[in-house]
Amino acid sequence: MGRTLWEGQPQAARLKKLQEQDKQQKVEFRKRMEREVSDFIQDSGQIKKRFQPMNKIERSILHDVVEVAGLTSFSFGEDDDCRYVMIFKKEFAPSDEELDSYRHGEEWDPQKAEEKRKLKELAQKQEEEAAQQGPAVVSPTSDYKDKYSHLIGKGAAKDAAHMLQANKTYGCVPVANKRDTRSIEEAMNEIRAKKRLRQSGEELPTTS
Repeated sequence: MGRTLWEGQPQAARLKKLQEQDKQQKVEFRKRMEREVSDFIQDSGQIKKRFQPMNKIERSILHDVVEVAGLTSFSFGEDDDCRYVMIFKKEFAPSDEELDSYRHGEEWDPQKAEEKRKLKELAQKQEEEAAQQGPAVVSPTSDYKDKYSHLIGKGAAKDAAHMLQANKTYGCVPVANKRDTRSIEEAMNEIRAKKRLRQSGEELPTTS
């Protein structure tokens, strides 16, 4: 049991030493970031600054330094090992479009962004005008007789179009068909009447 105690003491000492070294590295890193941020603020020709990729703890320290200095900072990058920090002066805070470019790994081009913005506004204006005008009325380019005149002739096409005119009582059935139907009924009635007369004449007794 005494052996375990003696072995544990050097291990605890090493752990404590590592913790002190880690703490000292963070202090030194913070001081270095404070100097770089201070130089950035004093440089009137810089409006933004991109730092090299950092781990999560280093990024957290840098964000804190930037906030204390009254600047704006953002982290970009997909993988944690490749994420980096960009800082901006308050008067040159990035727009949403600029931030989207950085998030997609693209360089910010103000001229292209302005062209894209104008196109977006133009498209929105056209949509609003179309909505105010209402739905478009679609009209046929040709009527029935024009569509089929090359197949059945202009005269026949005109007659066919006339026959398809709607009738208030019978819908779209051609009027001529209605006349033909009534004529057939009358003819059938006439045939039946003649047949009955003929049958009646056959039943009468003949005189010699």
